[in-house]
Amino acid sequence: MKIKEAIVLRFQTLCKENDIKYNELANRAGVTPSTVYSMMEESRKDLSVITIKKLCDGLDISISEFFNHDIFIGLEQEIK
Repeated sequence: MKIKEAIVLRFQTLCKENDIKYNELANRAGVTPSTVYSMMEESRKDLSVITIKKLCDGLDISISEFFNHDIFIGLEQEIK
C-alpha cells in the first residue's frame, strides 16, 4: 500500500468510527466538501500536509495520533 491509499483509508475509518460524513468533516475542518471528496478519489495522487492537519483538527486528533497507526507500517516505496 502507498502512503496516499493509507491516508485515505485512515480517514475513512476514522469517519466511520465517529459516525461523521465527509461533508461534516469538511465543515469541522474548515475546508470545502470538494476538498475531502477529491482527496478520496483514486486518481488524485498528492495530498497536502496542511489539508491532512486540518482534517485531523476536524476529527479532534493530533497529526501524530493520526499517523501513529499500524496502517503506516511497511508502506511501499514511493520512488521506483
